Amino acid sequence: MNDEADFREIDVAMLYIEEARSRAESGAAALRRANAEPHLVEAMERAQVELSDTARRLRQGTFFAVPSAQTAF
Repeated sequence: MNDEADFREIDVAMLYIEEARSRAESGAAALRRANAEPHLVEAMERAQVELSDTARRLRQGTFFAVPSAQTAF
Protein backbone atom coordinates (compact mmCIF):
# COMPACT_ATOMS: atom_id res chain seq x y z
CA MET A 1 0.00 0.00 0.00
CA ASN A 2 1.02 3.60 -0.32
CA ASP A 3 0.84 6.23 2.41
CA GLU A 4 -2.40 7.71 1.13
CA ALA A 5 -4.17 4.35 1.06
CA ASP A 6 -2.70 3.42 4.45
CA PHE A 7 -4.00 6.58 6.09
CA ARG A 8 -7.36 6.19 4.37
CA GLU A 9 -7.70 2.83 6.16
CA ILE A 10 -6.78 4.47 9.45
CA ASP A 11 -9.33 7.23 8.84
CA VAL A 12 -12.05 4.65 8.24
CA ALA A 13 -11.20 2.88 11.49
CA MET A 14 -11.17 6.21 13.34
CA LEU A 15 -14.60 7.03 11.94
CA TYR A 16 -16.04 3.74 13.17
CA ILE A 17 -14.48 4.20 16.60
CA GLU A 18 -15.87 7.74 16.86
CA GLU A 19 -19.34 6.60 15.77
CA ALA A 20 -19.28 3.86 18.41
CA ARG A 21 -18.04 6.31 21.08
CA SER A 22 -20.79 8.78 20.20
CA ARG A 23 -23.40 6.02 20.29
CA ALA A 24 -22.16 4.90 23.71
CA GLU A 25 -22.41 8.49 24.93
CA SER A 26 -25.98 8.95 23.70
CA GLY A 27 -26.90 5.48 24.95
CA ALA A 28 -25.64 6.31 28.43
CA ALA A 29 -27.65 9.54 28.40
CA ALA A 30 -30.79 7.71 27.25
CA LEU A 31 -30.36 5.07 29.95
CA ARG A 32 -29.83 7.79 32.56
CA ARG A 33 -33.02 9.61 31.47
CA ALA A 34 -34.94 6.33 31.62
CA ASN A 35 -33.70 5.72 35.18
CA ALA A 36 -32.08 2.47 34.07
CA GLU A 37 -30.14 0.33 36.48
CA PRO A 38 -26.94 2.15 37.50
CA HIS A 39 -24.70 -0.70 36.31
CA LEU A 40 -26.11 -0.31 32.78
CA VAL A 41 -25.35 3.42 32.71
CA GLU A 42 -21.89 2.79 34.15
CA ALA A 43 -21.17 0.13 31.52
CA MET A 44 -22.09 2.53 28.71
CA GLU A 45 -20.02 5.32 30.25
CA ARG A 46 -17.07 2.95 30.64
CA ALA A 47 -17.43 1.89 26.99
CA GLN A 48 -17.37 5.55 25.95
CA VAL A 49 -14.15 6.16 27.89
CA GLU A 50 -12.53 3.00 26.54
CA LEU A 51 -13.43 3.93 22.96
CA SER A 52 -11.96 7.41 23.49
CA ASP A 53 -8.79 5.77 24.79
CA THR A 54 -8.69 3.43 21.79
CA ALA A 55 -8.99 6.37 19.38
CA ARG A 56 -6.22 8.23 21.22
CA ARG A 57 -3.89 5.21 21.09
CA LEU A 58 -4.61 4.75 17.38
CA ARG A 59 -3.82 8.42 16.68
CA GLN A 60 -0.63 8.25 18.72
CA GLY A 61 0.46 5.02 17.06
CA THR A 62 -0.19 6.24 13.53
CA PHE A 63 -0.41 9.97 12.92
CA PHE A 64 2.05 10.97 15.64
CA ALA A 65 4.40 7.97 15.59
CA VAL A 66 7.94 8.15 14.25
CA PRO A 67 8.69 5.21 11.93
CA SER A 68 11.44 3.00 13.37
CA ALA A 69 13.56 3.52 10.24
CA GLN A 70 13.78 7.22 11.12
CA THR A 71 15.02 6.54 14.64
CA ALA A 72 17.96 4.32 13.61
CA PHE A 73 21.38 5.89 13.59
